[in-house]
Amino acid sequence: MGRMFDEHIVRKIQNLDGWWDFCIDPDDTGEEEKWYENLPKKEKTYVPSVWNTQKELIKYEGKVWYEKSFYSDGGNLRFCFGACLTEAKVWLDGVYLGYHYGGFSQFEFIASDVYSGYHKLTVCVDNHFDEHSIPQRKVDWYHYGGITRSVSVETLNGICVLANKLIYELSSDLKDVTGKFDIELYNSENTSCKTKLNIKTDEIDVFECEVELNAKETKIISSDIFNLKNVKLWDINLPNLYNVYITTDTDDLFDRVGFRKISVENKKVMLNNKEIELRGVNRHEEYPEFGFAFPKTLIKRDVDLILEMGCNSIRGSHYPNMREFVDYLDENGILFWSEIPIWGVGFSEEALMDEVIINRGFDMHKEMVKYYYNHPSIIMWGMHNEILTNVKAGYDISKKYYKYLKENGGNRLVVYASSHALTDICFEFTDVICLNEYQGWYGGSIDTWESFVDNFVEYRNKLGFENKPVIISEFGAAAIYGWHDSDKIWWSEEYQAELISHALSVFHSNENVTGSFIWQFSDMRTCKEAGMNRARGFNNKGMVNEHRRPKLAFHAAKQKYNEFKNE
Repeated sequence: MGRMFDEHIVRKIQNLDGWWDFCIDPDDTGEEEKWYENLPKKEKTYVPSVWNTQKELIKYEGKVWYEKSFYSDGGNLRFCFGACLTEAKVWLDGVYLGYHYGGFSQFEFIASDVYSGYHKLTVCVDNHFDEHSIPQRKVDWYHYGGITRSVSVETLNGICVLANKLIYELSSDLKDVTGKFDIELYNSENTSCKTKLNIKTDEIDVFECEVELNAKETKIISSDIFNLKNVKLWDINLPNLYNVYITTDTDDLFDRVGFRKISVENKKVMLNNKEIELRGVNRHEEYPEFGFAFPKTLIKRDVDLILEMGCNSIRGSHYPNMREFVDYLDENGILFWSEIPIWGVGFSEEALMDEVIINRGFDMHKEMVKYYYNHPSIIMWGMHNEILTNVKAGYDISKKYYKYLKENGGNRLVVYASSHALTDICFEFTDVICLNEYQGWYGGSIDTWESFVDNFVEYRNKLGFENKPVIISEFGAAAIYGWHDSDKIWWSEEYQAELISHALSVFHSNENVTGSFIWQFSDMRTCKEAGMNRARGFNNKGMVNEHRRPKLAFHAAKQKYNEFKNE
């Protein structure tokens, strides 16, 4: 669901986006009073959306109930949710289907033997925070809530294809591919079934076999090893993609894949065995009138502006972005860093040792890997951002997540963003050292960037990581759009532009720095109640304002990044 192309032709899919009934539950009595059977009070809301765009609910935190009536021919139905912020419980006709935690992950529930006729889908969404939340309450974005991505219902028949994963290696000369597919199959019937599984690409027939599954059984089927000669690589500005067709007797799944190699070598990031300088920007998937229910029509607008700046890479700060956006990056040869929302100072040392938080983080990594594995644009998995990587709890959680992602994440670099440059004890658990640093804003001055980089390189070498690449993963300064000052004082567009320009020159001229990600692409809403007391209620460090109007810093970054590109 939620792709730039149709994933299914055979499988019947009904989109449930549109107007839903809606009821807030501020006293948390809805489940006890069985609102899943019928909402006591019904207003209208649109899905996908956030409820915070309704004036009386701007600061609402808690449970909200959604209800949608729809017609189905019945059978075995799979309900697919793009994302719900942050917890969701789902019922069909008053019967409980399941629970999901995590505000930026896709999830599904299957209901069997559904009768033909009208049905009622009920969803309770909860955006409250407690000691086990990811993220924690103190977070530098707005506390939105709602069903923020598309909802659909699929009719399953016979043995169905639920997911696929391409595992491959390129030859040393990058001309040939050796690989296999792992296919997740599900028997939707109440009896044992057999089917013929077929996998092919535009180039070759990959695999065919007969499969038998017991009633309601899920099974992973691995194809034989296949070889593809003279492969067309996926690369920046040359994003070659291969179509994949997977079929059974009763179902199908279409996907796209790309072949590329990402690695590190002697302080450099290498794409397809060529050194690459990452010219990047951090981007939140947020727009003030729509919150995290980001309008798909703005995907191209954002990317066009980012490409105009001369960027070749984007960091999806600080959560998995919608699949359509990553599809668009696949199509346009733009590199992507995808991470989960374990963010910063909100996580105390005690929180990082909390088993509920650790396990929820594992689940988020697993979901990110499952749904985004085949995207060639994703070159980095991000474990967390600005947590306490200078204490043992940060060390332990980093070690666990790093091991999982290295073993299961495919050909990607595994990283995290550190805000403890000279005290961090976790650099062994990152393939690239990524530093969030704000010289000239939260300390130091524009002129101290050179000494900061030199001091860090000395610290890195002392730790024995002298061959690890370094990326400045966040840096910047805030500026109020339209505020100009000839003396370049703080908060002026002139000061922000000067800092961005100078910092980019410092990074580019230092052989130890292999890239940078400006903080950030656009101004975005924050929340004082979450501990972020920022001017206008926005993080104002964007190169463009919240409505994508460029500041002077946009043009400064554009000049520098395009100079580097032309070199």
